Amino acid sequence: MNNKPQQQRITLDLGEKEAEGIYANMTLISHSPAEFILDFARLVPGLPKSKVHARIIMTPQAVKALQRSLVTNIERFESTYGEIKLAGQPQPGQNIGFHTE
Repeated sequence: MNNKPQQQRITLDLGEKEAEGIYANMTLISHSPAEFILDFARLVPGLPKSKVHARIIMTPQAVKALQRSLVTNIERFESTYGEIKLAGQPQPGQNIGFHTE
């Protein structure tokens, strides 16, 4: 006898507006004991102010599942396209620190 729960197939409806997506290059994260709030914003060089373009509120369990999914997908991406470099991260061959010659 198989006591394994059956997987449920979920169909998602993606509207035309949502399919366009929203560009964000900054995420602000806050939390309470019951929820995480993710604010997605866009920083524009030279402008001192930014605007939140989307806010997503999730349970801690959903955020943890998202984190695991992101880790898996980043690993897949990097195995195909190479390491994602972060701003301010030293590049190979780049000299850092004090040098004497």
